[in-house]
Amino acid sequence: MLTQEQNDELTRVGPGTPMGAVLRHYWYPVAFVRELEEFPVKKVRLLAENWALFKTADGYGIVHERCPHRGASMVYGIVEPDGLRCGYHGWKFDTGGNCVDILAEPDSSPKFRESCAIRSGQAQALGGMVWVYIGVDPAPQLPRYEAYVMDGVRDIGHSMLPCNWLQIMENSVDPYHVEALHGNYFEFVADQQGTPMPGSFGGNKHEKVAFDAFEHGIIKRRLLVGQSEEDDDWKIGHPLVFPYKMWVGGNGVYQMQIRVPIDDTNTWALFYTVHAPEGADIPDDSPCIDYEYQWIDENGEFIVDYIEGQDIMAWVTQGEIADRTSEKLTKSDVGVVACRRMFRDSIDAVKDGRDPVAVVREPHDVIKLPLERSKFGRGSEFAIDWIDNGSMRFSPQAEYMKKIHRDAGAARQAMAGT
Repeated sequence: MLTQEQNDELTRVGPGTPMGAVLRHYWYPVAFVRELEEFPVKKVRLLAENWALFKTADGYGIVHERCPHRGASMVYGIVEPDGLRCGYHGWKFDTGGNCVDILAEPDSSPKFRESCAIRSGQAQALGGMVWVYIGVDPAPQLPRYEAYVMDGVRDIGHSMLPCNWLQIMENSVDPYHVEALHGNYFEFVADQQGTPMPGSFGGNKHEKVAFDAFEHGIIKRRLLVGQSEEDDDWKIGHPLVFPYKMWVGGNGVYQMQIRVPIDDTNTWALFYTVHAPEGADIPDDSPCIDYEYQWIDENGEFIVDYIEGQDIMAWVTQGEIADRTSEKLTKSDVGVVACRRMFRDSIDAVKDGRDPVAVVREPHDVIKLPLERSKFGRGSEFAIDWIDNGSMRFSPQAEYMKKIHRDAGAARQAMAGT
């Protein structure tokens, strides 16, 4: 149980808040590369602030939405080869936010233009998405986690959810919900609908769980009934990637679950999935597909007959910001407690002038994180079940992805036979 003050400290993300100061140490995906190719300016809301993201001939830029001249929106500006010009009066800003030209006063002094700078951040493309940093300099490195640079078929489901980002992140270190929500509840729903229960998600009874802090967050481990400590779920586990991601997968599916804090009560939740099963023949030019998954039906009811839909129901029904002042935690919530402790420690670190967890300063080619290769001890059945009974069911390439896994499984069998 937290006090209201403690809950506010952990959940509020706007400028000047303790958690907002922590979260401004990281890069966030805010758009798809294809969007800026279709139109070179996009409005972005991130950490309770509005921005204009744009693409120039040389790369990407992001500036605060309001022009410092008269406050018009820079989202409706003109993209030029080296910057963005306000559509209202033609004031031009480069990607660093410097005012470089005033249309009506071409002879304005450099000193005056310097005083007219607009707040800016940094923007880069990686893995089919445009990422931005809006914190103070020096900016950290954009982490090149394995998902964003590995070979495979990229599939990104996304939707805007009306709840605070922290209650989603706490779910990442709550393994028992897999047994209850994705097992018992899923079985109940399947029985009510008269549909079969997917074999990969039923019967996952926990014997024990563990949580280990590491340089990128918290590694979550589980031991299921019938497993040994040599099984991947315990020996390797998978991590909450601090502060807003989770790396999960197995059996040829690799997924970074991304929860972008738009503001205090809205989160852009993405399932960034790469399909790369052993033995698969995947073209080098496979496109990066993005689509919106559905989580609420035409009657306004939650769609709970798939894995992530069940999670979304649990996240959103806690309220816009979960009330942690009346919760009743037990020893099974040890992961949630560890998560909150890491966030509080990071608040203290930032107050002391130190980097919080998982800020990457060193240049690198790729960051590989722990991840089970055999999920729940299941084989390729797990990948097919996840596509059919997860948010990937809404993907326009769902059948293609299942074919990849089936063909790869057949190739592995053929190889084993030789």
